Amino acid sequence: MNHTLVLRALRVAAVAAAFVAAPWASAAEPYPSKPVRIIVPFGAGGTTDVVARLVAGKLSESLKQTVIIDPKPGANGLIGTDAVAKAAPDGYTLLMTVASAQTLTTILYKAAYDPVKDFAPISLVANPGGVFVVNAALPARTMQEFAAEARSRPGRFSYGAGTALLRLIGEQLKAELKADITMVPYKGTGPQLAAVVGGEVDAVVDPFVGMAHIKSGKLRPLAVLLPKRSPLLPDVPTLEETGIKGITLDSWVAMLAPAGTPAEIVTRLSTEVARIVALPDVRERLAALNYEPIGSSPAQLAATIDADLAKWRRIVRETNYKPEE
Repeated sequence: MNHTLVLRALRVAAVAAAFVAAPWASAAEPYPSKPVRIIVPFGAGGTTDVVARLVAGKLSESLKQTVIIDPKPGANGLIGTDAVAKAAPDGYTLLMTVASAQTLTTILYKAAYDPVKDFAPISLVANPGGVFVVNAALPARTMQEFAAEARSRPGRFSYGAGTALLRLIGEQLKAELKADITMVPYKGTGPQLAAVVGGEVDAVVDPFVGMAHIKSGKLRPLAVLLPKRSPLLPDVPTLEETGIKGITLDSWVAMLAPAGTPAEIVTRLSTEVARIVALPDVRERLAALNYEPIGSSPAQLAATIDADLAKWRRIVRETNYKPEE
């Protein structure tokens, strides 16, 4: 009888120990133990989506876990970015975004999130350039010819803009060219590219996503928005060379997480991104898109966001720019 009671007591103790240990074991489960989702706040096929998929493939290999790209376009990046701000801070929902969505958009539009307080910076990923392209059906072969035609035919030409940054650049170009050009908004650089290729708009600033269309002759590049000529388009002048000064595509692609994400997860992801963008095949693919691989610490990305917020607040104030709702 005593022996039976002892066995029963041992079984009860074992069950109790299992219940106590289960939550601890779950909490100590190594990251990641399930698929990781990277939200892109723009449409599939655009600048951010291309870089996100490149990084996600390598990240999936190193984390030994599925990494899913989830495009959530709309409202100049506000919808997708807000989804990450409200997600659980557990490292399983991340954001791959661009400078405009994280900084300029929150200045121009009403954001339901704070671009600094609601996010944990992980790493800068790459820095894209841009090229002003027109549909090849247009006769203009230089920026000067495009400007002359636009001035002679007010309201005839249109410019597509897939982000708030590209919209503001378009407004700056209109002012510099002294031309009446219709601005047409799109939900990302992918849709704006499709629009100019299809002749829905006449021109866009393309972050080198449309190189295939340039090579095929469907699009004609008139100027690159870079400090120097692009090795992808060595015969195309910089915007400054055409006589237009002070306008560049000052952007970046970066990864962030919801605020409160554990520091060890943020550090691990930051280290992984830096390793990935340093890989020769990744650098080669980024170079083909005219992207400069970066990789940074969370603190460096935080400082970049702060600096960009201050810069765009100043530019918006000085230009008195007000976006159309």
